[in-house]
Amino acid sequence: MNPCKTCKTPTNGNFCSNCGHPTEITKIDGRYIVNEFTEVLSANKGLLYTLKNMLIRPGKSVRQYIAEDRSLYVKPTTFIVVTALIYTVINYCFPFYVPYTEELDGSTVGLINNWLVENIGYSNLIVGFFVAFVIRLFFRKSGYNLFEIFTLICFVSGIGTLIMSVGAILQAVLPLNVMNFILVIGSAHMIWAIGQFFGRGYLKAFLSYVVCVLMISILISIGGTLVDVFLR
Repeated sequence: MNPCKTCKTPTNGNFCSNCGHPTEITKIDGRYIVNEFTEVLSANKGLLYTLKNMLIRPGKSVRQYIAEDRSLYVKPTTFIVVTALIYTVINYCFPFYVPYTEELDGSTVGLINNWLVENIGYSNLIVGFFVAFVIRLFFRKSGYNLFEIFTLICFVSGIGTLIMSVGAILQAVLPLNVMNFILVIGSAHMIWAIGQFFGRGYLKAFLSYVVCVLMISILISIGGTLVDVFLR
């Protein structure tokens, strides 16, 4: 018998009888990396399946993830990380400026906005909890808790990140400023997803989204002003 690498229990066979951990760890080689990559991108289980469903039926898909079957989808935080990585690569190849941040260049508020745009994975996580809290206030009778709504925001924010990535490519290849249009599409998708998630509460979804945007803008402005005051 050989001791389990995890709990040190003497065991025979391929798995530990105490903790269920494999007795032999698969060697990381080229085949292992390919298998991991293939699993993530699998059409039946992984990124492509998640992308398709979050685009065509976002609210219903998140409800399915929360209450029915989580095996088909990429985890929400993983989804944010993957989409942020895609956004970072595309933004590096096709740099662009979001209109409202460009107008504030040089100010502390502008620096904060630029950091949020450039570090979209972190900002989605940070802002996501605040957005989830506000949405829960609007839909407090829905029965969903803060973390379940945060799961919705993670998935929808990931799609918004990809929409901005597509906008960066279009901005580079077309002789037009398309970012305002792209931001409208991203906002419309989030409102649609929120309304669908809660069962056609689209007006309330729109109002909650507007409140979120206004409050985040106010908090950033207050934060930037306080930084300027203390640094003088």
